[in-house]
Amino acid sequence: MVDKGFVSLVWEEISSDNMRNRSDSLLEEMKRRRTTRHFSQRSVPKPLIEQAILCGGTAPSGAHLQPWTFVAISSQELKQKIREAAEIEERKTYQERMPDAWKEVLEPLGTDAVKKHLTDAPWVIILFRHSKRMRANGEWGPTYYSNESCGIAAGMFIHAIHHMGLVTLTHTPSPMGFLRDILDRPEHEHAMLVLPVGYPAEDAMVPDLQRKSLDEIAVFFEE
Repeated sequence: MVDKGFVSLVWEEISSDNMRNRSDSLLEEMKRRRTTRHFSQRSVPKPLIEQAILCGGTAPSGAHLQPWTFVAISSQELKQKIREAAEIEERKTYQERMPDAWKEVLEPLGTDAVKKHLTDAPWVIILFRHSKRMRANGEWGPTYYSNESCGIAAGMFIHAIHHMGLVTLTHTPSPMGFLRDILDRPEHEHAMLVLPVGYPAEDAMVPDLQRKSLDEIAVFFEE
């Protein structure tokens, strides 16, 4: 007997061989995923962005509160406003706030306070995290595991973007309070990630990096 409020799981078993083939294919696709700051201004249809956001929205979340809002921006005027505000904060960060330990790991990546990707990319997606939610009794209550939930949603959104053949960048200007003000979001929403989305520029470059091996990122306890 199924409890009230539940439905049967829709699941179809996949053969072991097909599972391995699918996992191999996915791993190869994800190995090709790279972050670039060089975007083409070529337009991207809105339905693709909508689909990527819906993919992000399938993420699991604490108590299924889905504590996120994806704000998608294609307005050049608004992107310019965001870039100008972001660069003000970034210049302060690079010149005054950034400790040496942070500078030394950013230096090989060639990042600086100039954020051209915010106006070059046809879309800029801001992921806002909800710290509170409205309860049925009309009072505000907390959300649970909102950082973890939004982190998972961001990862699923990024995967969707790359799977459809586009690129994105995770940008975290700090502090990010200016984004709530510019976009007129409520006080309980907190900007977590800025994600420019589009096609890579023809001359797009990425750092020559190596990812850690399985032995460096995983520990197994087996029978």
